[in-house]
Amino acid sequence: MQIYNTMTRQKEELKPITPGTVKIYACGPTVYNLIHIGNARALCVFDTLRRYLEFRGYKVFYVQNFTDVDDKIIKKANELGKTASEVSENAIKEYFTDADGLNVRRADVHPKVTENMDIIIDIVKTLIEKGYAYQAGGDVYFDTEKFPEYGKLSHMPLEDLQAGARIEVGEMKRNPMDFAVWKAAKPGEPYWDSPFGQGRPGWHIECSAMSRHYIGDTLDIHGGGADLIFPHHENEIAQSECATGQPLANIWMHNGMLNVDGTKMSKSKGNFFMVRDLSKEYGYEPIRFMLLSVHYRSQLNYTLEVIESCKAALQRLYTCRDTLTRAVSAAPEGAASEQALADINQAQEQFIKVMDDDFNTADGISTIFELVRKINTATASGKETKGTLQAYLDEFTVLTNVLGLLYNNKDNDEIPAEITELIEKRKAARKAKDFALADSIRDQISALGWTVEETRQGTIVKKK
Repeated sequence: MQIYNTMTRQKEELKPITPGTVKIYACGPTVYNLIHIGNARALCVFDTLRRYLEFRGYKVFYVQNFTDVDDKIIKKANELGKTASEVSENAIKEYFTDADGLNVRRADVHPKVTENMDIIIDIVKTLIEKGYAYQAGGDVYFDTEKFPEYGKLSHMPLEDLQAGARIEVGEMKRNPMDFAVWKAAKPGEPYWDSPFGQGRPGWHIECSAMSRHYIGDTLDIHGGGADLIFPHHENEIAQSECATGQPLANIWMHNGMLNVDGTKMSKSKGNFFMVRDLSKEYGYEPIRFMLLSVHYRSQLNYTLEVIESCKAALQRLYTCRDTLTRAVSAAPEGAASEQALADINQAQEQFIKVMDDDFNTADGISTIFELVRKINTATASGKETKGTLQAYLDEFTVLTNVLGLLYNNKDNDEIPAEITELIEKRKAARKAKDFALADSIRDQISALGWTVEETRQGTIVKKK
């Protein structure tokens, strides 16, 4: 598999450090609010990468952190009259509600900053002892001049980095580019005891400490949104590589940013969309489909037209699956045809080809729809064997599962007893050729929020 490496600016072959196992660390959210669709893009991209690698036979060890102590969390806590812990724990609970809605699987580990303070303090001590960090008052800063490769991930010239850097009021750092790895406690803020005094970690140091603790000195893949390249991931590299003497990651994988109606999403512009709000309007699954419908490194432009088209595309997939499932039940016994096996083999080879080429989920979706076209032709003929249709269904299920799609399964058990009883009465009326009664019962079913139609594969009942 080839993946574009932000560090080298080229596609590189994935070569796991431990053969057969891929270890991934993806930066998670700062937990003070509901997640927005920009957050959701990274969640869905790396969840799908994990699924695809498993499909290709790898074991995957996936770590995604929660930043649960931060200036934003403290500010929100003060506004609400709550503790920072109360704010972060509630935000984590809400995060999982949205992640579950998007069909994002739990990471193998979801480390929190507040539960890993010992290892964070330890790496700060190491940086001080090795001369890469210095104390200034109660703060501890990383000395960027001690790391000549600073800027190698963002590919920004040192003079550009220096031009954009400044020393804030109250800071005592030697160089404007230096950054805090430990912040002295301020009145009313949560703090922890350390050899450098009471305080809390800087933002960047937490990921250096937790990725090393849970995975090791070098990761197979470090992931996150493109907005994290600088300064967050740049600073992680400086800290980690100075502390360990090893590369932090073999591949740096970043998903592109998200625009709304062609404009960068931001709170100040009023085009900031929370996943929870969109899910109430469209459901979660069209959001996931949208986030995977373009190549992960490309900018994604969210519009109402885009989400509506994604909802319609999903419905075509559901219709294909449901029709195929009914056709399997009604088909005569028999082995899969050579044509079906050829179609299935071609679909899987094409799917692997595009996904192995820098994880192209957009072309992966196109491959599934090409298979759908062949499936629809087969089911419409009414002549295929059970083995043929089951083979199509199995492959269709495998490929949609890799993308984490079609997870809203609605089966007959979910149909209320009242509706089921009316359907049976309608069947009896149709059998007796009392079509006026059958139509009347259909109207009753419709009034209760359901639709019923007859197809070659039998009666279809759907929630409106």
